[in-house]
Amino acid sequence: MDVVHGDVVHGDVVHGAVAGLLALFYLYGGGLKLARSQEELRPMMAWVDSTPMPAVRAIGAVEVLGAAGLVLPPLTGIAPVLALAAAIGFVVLQIGAISVHVRQGDRQVAMNVVLLLAAAVTAPPAVARL
Repeated sequence: MDVVHGDVVHGDVVHGAVAGLLALFYLYGGGLKLARSQEELRPMMAWVDSTPMPAVRAIGAVEVLGAAGLVLPPLTGIAPVLALAAAIGFVVLQIGAISVHVRQGDRQVAMNVVLLLAAAVTAPPAVARL
């Protein structure tokens, strides 16, 4: 529910902040996956050793496109359904990421859970804009 105080709608501000931070995170992470070699990614992302580089690049492209889809439609009013698709896509991406981590014996998935929840929080306001 949005709370109106003066000319500011707090729900929109909170949603915008969460979506913006999430988009920045995925833009950065996706950009790394697109631009860096497997050797450069390994210290940050051990899973790249068990994943073919074309798949790593594809994940990076999805992250960059999803970041754009999360913030540009609400800002421009063009194709608002893309923000919902991006939010759902990021939830699915994090479910997959958690699965990969757990299968590899890595139980440190707190960041993935936070990203999943942040993406889930951005979905209802995206639906409201449809």
